[in-house]
Amino acid sequence: MKHIYAFENREDYDKYEPIIQRFSERLAAFEQTMEKGFALNDKPKGVLWTSAELATSVLSEIPVPAYTNRDLIYISPDLEAWRTLFLTQLDGKDLPHIRKFYENYSENHLFTILAHELTHHSDLFPDEFDGEREDSIWFEEGMCEYLPKKLLLSQAEFDDIVAVETELVEVFKAQYGSRSMDEFGSSSYFGSLSSIMFDYWRSFLAVKFLVEERFGNDIQAVFADYHKWHEEGCKMPLAEYFRLDQ
Repeated sequence: MKHIYAFENREDYDKYEPIIQRFSERLAAFEQTMEKGFALNDKPKGVLWTSAELATSVLSEIPVPAYTNRDLIYISPDLEAWRTLFLTQLDGKDLPHIRKFYENYSENHLFTILAHELTHHSDLFPDEFDGEREDSIWFEEGMCEYLPKKLLLSQAEFDDIVAVETELVEVFKAQYGSRSMDEFGSSSYFGSLSSIMFDYWRSFLAVKFLVEERFGNDIQAVFADYHKWHEEGCKMPLAEYFRLDQ
């Protein structure tokens, strides 16, 4: 993949060049893992590295500085900007231990966000980038959260993010939990950040449950059942098909 740089000045590029270099090397290794095990056959043409401000106000209006399309992954390598963003999603709630986690959000966790965007390009997700999709979005987003975290984080790091996002779902459930899993994104990217992120937290935890509890840690079996649902015509909501209410 090509690496493209979109910064307003040379100083910004120089500031982020070391982390970009580290992430580029790690991404090449993650590509190989995805190619071998998860049908990464059609990779994006490149990664566009930029600032959080440009990513969210010039290149896009999406409030999170990481996203992908068929051709490019866009991401900010600004760790401090990500820490600030994740603190914002707490909506000022008194959660000192979670606040501490995000104040110390690590480079390793940030790399899983880049890996999340690459995971979207797996052919295990039918019809990706072929138009507006209104079904099963929670599954793809949850799996794009789960796979990088499971494959790239240490067990302690993985357990930490599971604990944080489990608690956040509980904290915000009264506000946002009335919508179904299959309504992922119904708040749109122009709702509150906590509302947007609630769908990601819940989807990650649902996929974790499917993989580790329902399917005995067999990720490929989860995908096989997902494909069966898709090939049979998506006759019911995917969350219902997976019996997530049971």
